[in-house]
Amino acid sequence: MTPPGADAGKGASAGTTGRRLILWRHGQTAWNVERRFQGSTDIALTETGIGQARRAARLLASLKPDAIVASDLGRAAATAAELAALTGLEVTHDKGLRETYAGTWQGLTHEEILARHGEQYAAWKRGEPVRRGGGELETEVADRAAPVVLRHAEKLPGGGTLVVVSHGGTIRTTIGRLLGLEARHWESLGGLSNCCWSVLGEGARGWRLLEHNAGTLPVPVLGDDD
Repeated sequence: MTPPGADAGKGASAGTTGRRLILWRHGQTAWNVERRFQGSTDIALTETGIGQARRAARLLASLKPDAIVASDLGRAAATAAELAALTGLEVTHDKGLRETYAGTWQGLTHEEILARHGEQYAAWKRGEPVRRGGGELETEVADRAAPVVLRHAEKLPGGGTLVVVSHGGTIRTTIGRLLGLEARHWESLGGLSNCCWSVLGEGARGWRLLEHNAGTLPVPVLGDDD
């Protein structure tokens, strides 16, 4: 049986036009430093986060993106604005790219989540479908975020590049969906550091992961497995 969402990336790659997706996590926030679960809470960048966004934007601008789409939450919007200022591109904001809504988990530190919701946390880590804090399932996040990415990818020219500015959890679920991975395997994709990004490239068999948690410009793959 085909896993749910396994066809999500096929339509985007039907023309094998070599498009590229850069999924960029926002800069640091105070809640990141405190290890508080942010979810859909609108938390601003710290001064460090603004600096991270500016540094990363200089690198990403050199890749000459064709379009930028971002979550409408302030931390992602402010990160995207740094790239827009360098490229002259307009940022399209879409609430479909927001971070996972996690109900009562939001605002809690990692230690508080373990203390209050330890069994739920353990089940989530095992890959079980869990509404953390009574919020969204990871598959529901992918259901709303992946179509946003694909819709904007379809507008790219051949060989074009789309920068998607979003959040760690949303990026992970979107990558999992576009690669056709079963949801229980999405956890195998490691987390993204603040203002780092992942790159998906369009190949003959669909989207494939070219880089993950990158903070430097890509280097060509030399060999038989490129």
